Amino acid sequence: MNNSIAAIATASGTGGVAVIRISGNDALEIAKKMFGNDKAEFEPNRMYPGKICGDGFEDYGFMVFFRAPKSFTGEDVVEFHCHGGVQLAHGILSKAVALGARLAERGEFTRRAFLNGKLSLVAAEGVADMINAESLALVRAGGMLYFGKLSSEVQELQSRLKTLLASIAVRIDYPEEDEDGTDFAAINAELNELSGKISRLLESYKSGRKLKSGVTVAICGKPNAGKSSLLNAILGYDKAIVSDEAGTTRDAVEGEADIDGVRYNFIDTAGIRERAGTVESIGIERAKNIILSADVVLSVNDGNGFAELPENISGKILKVFNKCDVASPRDDCEIAVSAKTGEGLEELRRLISRSCVGEFAADKAYIVEERHYVALRRAAEALASAAENICVGTLDMISVDLKEAWEALGEITGETATEEIISTIFAKFCVGK
Repeated sequence: MNNSIAAIATASGTGGVAVIRISGNDALEIAKKMFGNDKAEFEPNRMYPGKICGDGFEDYGFMVFFRAPKSFTGEDVVEFHCHGGVQLAHGILSKAVALGARLAERGEFTRRAFLNGKLSLVAAEGVADMINAESLALVRAGGMLYFGKLSSEVQELQSRLKTLLASIAVRIDYPEEDEDGTDFAAINAELNELSGKISRLLESYKSGRKLKSGVTVAICGKPNAGKSSLLNAILGYDKAIVSDEAGTTRDAVEGEADIDGVRYNFIDTAGIRERAGTVESIGIERAKNIILSADVVLSVNDGNGFAELPENISGKILKVFNKCDVASPRDDCEIAVSAKTGEGLEELRRLISRSCVGEFAADKAYIVEERHYVALRRAAEALASAAENICVGTLDMISVDLKEAWEALGEITGETATEEIISTIFAKFCVGK
């Protein structure tokens, strides 16, 4: 990693400012040649105004130098802040490359930060999540990863496993000094506590997955229950066709809405009834499939009863009475709304949010990456195996299980992550980050 890399760190296009970043052992020497004075001494963490040499032109901007290891990558880093513009920024980048830097690969700046111990692998994933976030909730969840909430919890688990492993290793290597015998009850108690902590992290994946991927909400009911009107009211614009004619919606109509920072995908499904034509029947069958896979199901009733829903629905079912502006709500409904007047809609949004994601806790570590979930599952299975081996009373077998759990957790923090895992994570980044 002695070679210096360079890239444009700001988005491509015309703008007020563009930032060109150089990182590596030769970053400052390259920058001095581009800033017109290779003899000057530049203090770290200060911005210097002056002329920046590009490829065949000059611009007036700023240069700032960050000395290793007190930089994002842990190496010497220089940033040029020039006027925004595609050709202008690329011309300055080309000059840096001509003077000895090479073009950075996707995510290479953040990858160097990880390899130099400036970021954990979890924190790097948090950066990627924040950059690619499509909802405020995912920005917050990514921020938790970046600021080390999950890392600290996983590292604590690893530390306790290491302590337990060391204690068992001593008993295995020096059995003659273990006069009182191995306290299997104490080991079992520690395993139970560690397993409980992992279980709580695994449980958070239900919400974390929805924070990242969004929540699917199916709106279903009998024909003319007001499903399409309810979809339009929730979205705030006319997405679905509204008609008094039964069977108007014959295929799913989708629209997105933001509730408490989380992205929700609402799907208006075909009205479910027994007697329907061939085309409408196809729509009803599709509706049932959507209902089965949805995170939340809004079963809409306008006073004419609920539609018969398919069995084995995995999502939360909320019974909604529509048209409360013209009829009295039924007792078996959880909430009454009017798609026409807007009555109850805000309360419905809050109910959907509580039912699916719950209150977003700012101090809680959410599992939002499937990779983390799979690693935690492996760790949990290894600890369960260790607990079973306590009954047999073989320290060697227990030690193998504990080591497997420690290595699984290390894949999250990066201590035991393979090159394939690391490369896959940093491929999510753009060039320049």
